Amino acid sequence: MCIVCRERHEQSILIRFQLQKGKAVEFSKAGRSSYVCVKCTLLSSNRLVKILNSKFKTKNKKIDEFGNIFQSKET
Repeated sequence: MCIVCRERHEQSILIRFQLQKGKAVEFSKAGRSSYVCVKCTLLSSNRLVKILNSKFKTKNKKIDEFGNIFQSKET
């Protein structure tokens, strides 16, 4: 399930990531992770930042402060 839109999608559509030292990185197969659908990474970066800050208890102001994982999956 996508943590932004709360919709269920096939796993191939979702981006699995985790936060390490305040940066979003690809899931390393250890620890907690979250899923975001590609559609949500393309639509509302402000909403995505707000939800990620809430879920991970961070205070980032822009999506690039989370890391480049979301931009690399768009192309």
